[in-house]
Parts: sequence; C-alpha cells; structure tokens
Amino acid sequence: MPVFDDKQEELEHYETMMGVPRGRLAVTMDMITDAMALVGQHGVYCQSQRWPGKPVMDIQIIMKSLTDAKELIQSVMAELKDRR
Repeated sequence: MPVFDDKQEELEHYETMMGVPRGRLAVTMDMITDAMALVGQHGVYCQSQRWPGKPVMDIQIIMKSLTDAKELIQSVMAELKDRR
C-alpha cells in the first residue's frame, strides 16, 4: 500500500502518540487539510461568473465534501478517545 510507504514517518509518529486507529485518522486529517488548502488556492483563481467573489460551483462542492469528511473523522477520533 503506497500510502503507508509515503506517510511512514507521520504514521509512526501519530500511531505512537495516539494508537493505531487514531494515529491513522490524524494523518488522514492532515492530508484532507492539505487538500483543502490546495483547493482553496485554486478557488481564488477560478471565480464564478454568476457570483463574483465566490469560487466556481465544483470547487464549492469539493470544499464542502472535504469539510464534511473532516468533521466525520473528528467525530470518530472523539469516539475512539472516549472508549479508552
């Protein structure tokens, strides 16, 4: 699995600090946050003709999906923490 090779150091760090499930979720959160930053930068250059000052609709949808995914991951991490 390439992601385990690419993110080996980060995974080891977070898994040691938080345990395997929460550590992997923490790395996933970092990856989603990075994706959100890239999409946000793209949204600055791809402005909607219909709504000036807002990114095009597909970028808005992608950002909403990433934000929702991040929220779900945070809820799972909290659930796992409470089970300890």
